[in-house]
Amino acid sequence: MTIALIAHDAKKELMVQFCIAYCGILSRHNILATGATGKLVSEATGLNIISFLGGSQGGAQQIASRIGCDEIDLLLMFRDPLNPKSDEPDEKVLLRLCDVHNIPVATNIATAEMLIHGLERGDLDWRDIVRPH
Repeated sequence: MTIALIAHDAKKELMVQFCIAYCGILSRHNILATGATGKLVSEATGLNIISFLGGSQGGAQQIASRIGCDEIDLLLMFRDPLNPKSDEPDEKVLLRLCDVHNIPVATNIATAEMLIHGLERGDLDWRDIVRPH
């Protein structure tokens, strides 16, 4: 599976801690991320991460285009709903694309943990049924 990571500035450390905790599971998948998030997670975990531009420099749009081309299977997007910034990625576009393309998405750590455990159990292998290749 290909998993995309995006984290708003206030949630980057939470994303790093999440990826440290689930490094064993994540290491068996292809990981893409926006710039700073990918760099921080890679440095902390040693995971091989393909990093795009920073979120506000177009990285979120790069991930959105991959979602639109059915190249991403899961999106973990830790957002800061209490302090949104105008220069942070527009999550509405990403959420809409995930809905259109039936991509599981987590916007907080509780949902991310449910998805990662489902991934480990094999519960997310539905994509071949819903999106045959």
